Amino acid sequence: MTDIHVSAAVITDSEGRALLVRKNGTERFMQPGGKPEAGESAAETLVRELREELGLVVFQDQLRPLGTFVSEAANEPGHRVVATAFAMTAEPDDVVVQAELAELRWIAESEQGSLPLAPLSEEHLLPIAWG
Repeated sequence: MTDIHVSAAVITDSEGRALLVRKNGTERFMQPGGKPEAGESAAETLVRELREELGLVVFQDQLRPLGTFVSEAANEPGHRVVATAFAMTAEPDDVVVQAELAELRWIAESEQGSLPLAPLSEEHLLPIAWG
């Protein structure tokens, strides 16, 4: 099984909702983030991805490291995702769908079963968001 390394953001708002995104051409919702470019640290990757995908300007010192988590990849069969995750807060007015994103949703814990979720989100990151 091939590993895909990514950085992921567990973003919550003042109402305790978690931000999930869905990329173009996919069905499952997941935390925002993405793959590193050459020479980028996990935090640098996330800062860049949040700006590109959501128009969200974040500085590395605003990211709280959560650790590394492994799950089956949502959109690449036979692969697993190895995610370095960070927590932060933002508000709905701070973000906009850009780049390869099709949509975004802010969901409460009670709504978790209402969307198709990526394994990483379901198994690891949403429980942290609402823990």
